[in-house]
Amino acid sequence: PNCNQAKHAHLRFLMMRLTKPTLFTNIPVTCEERDLPVECFLFLLKTTLVLKILFSLDRNIFLGETFSSYISVHNDSNQVVKDILVKADLQTSSQRLNLSASSSAVAELKPDCCIDDVIHHEVKEIGTHILVCAVSYTTQTGEKMYFRKFFKFQVLKPLDVKTKFYNAETDEVFLEAQIQNITTSPMFMEKVSLEPSIMYNVAELNALSQGEESVSTFGTRTYLQPMDTRQYLYCLKPKQEFAEKAGVIKGVTVIGKLDIVWKTNLGEKGRLQTSQLQRMAPGYGDVRLSLETIPDTVNLEEPFDITCKITNCSSERTMDLVLEMCNTNSIHWCGVSGRQLGKLHPSSSLHLALTLLSSVQGLQSVSGLRLTDTFLKRTYEYDDIAQVCVVSSKVKEGS
Repeated sequence: PNCNQAKHAHLRFLMMRLTKPTLFTNIPVTCEERDLPVECFLFLLKTTLVLKILFSLDRNIFLGETFSSYISVHNDSNQVVKDILVKADLQTSSQRLNLSASSSAVAELKPDCCIDDVIHHEVKEIGTHILVCAVSYTTQTGEKMYFRKFFKFQVLKPLDVKTKFYNAETDEVFLEAQIQNITTSPMFMEKVSLEPSIMYNVAELNALSQGEESVSTFGTRTYLQPMDTRQYLYCLKPKQEFAEKAGVIKGVTVIGKLDIVWKTNLGEKGRLQTSQLQRMAPGYGDVRLSLETIPDTVNLEEPFDITCKITNCSSERTMDLVLEMCNTNSIHWCGVSGRQLGKLHPSSSLHLALTLLSSVQGLQSVSGLRLTDTFLKRTYEYDDIAQVCVVSSKVKEGS
């Protein structure tokens, strides 16, 4: 513990920060078992480890960890003092917090007796913190006494968190969270989860299914060494009630927040929650066309079916749509071009089954759809809607 004490006329005040020792990690010098200095190296390794466990104290406090302090007021005089009130406040850059377990005064304190208290606080701000401890009491002669003691410490940032968003055509949002350990000690990552907002359901993509069990992609030992970075991936899907209303999910939307829990060498727990993560939803204009179903692989010059979803993204205007299908060098549409799709009301959708074929092998882009709103005489073009692998029918049969 880090000790800080003050002596007054009658009372002695002791304040200690409670910390656990840090396991010292070093690069060991070893050799083969059959080599001559093997016993010497093993002895030095064990001795060094024991000494560092006994004498290495971590003086840093990191955001999300718990600050603990032992406070003691001892009566060093030969007189009884009365009405002893011990108050502990924590001053941060933005607020002052009362950490005292009790706000009532102790009636009396006899000679060689003491008042003890242990305070705990989960630090939630970075920067300078000052623990202010104040003691007031009354002497036997009725004189009121008062003194204060300060303990200053720094709260450091333990993790560097960066996020990236990837928007899928199917309204799914993929979130990549890059978490870096910027402390000087290894961390055991107990939990890294995403708490989604009310609009989304989330699926974690950080484990592999092996039979009935799921195995973490990071292995059985989820330690994060100093300055190491790890990527976590999540898939968010809009809930049904929001997915059906195309005009709802647009502009800046709240995705959710990350909840990170870790432990240090001797099991001290830390926890951080990010602020609400936001992303800019992609703009689709007045009319959105997306693919609901499409095969991965198709045969050359053989028709295949796809299902499209057409959404009126306008919240006010009804559209009267006409569909045109334009052939490309490789993609040929089957059916009547220029057919009426009818009226599409605001924020509503319709599903459309289409048939096409490809005359060229390889990875081909589905393009050539045109939607015309007859009310405004406005045409919307849709190219590179999706990609499909086209193979020879002989290749597909052989596989």
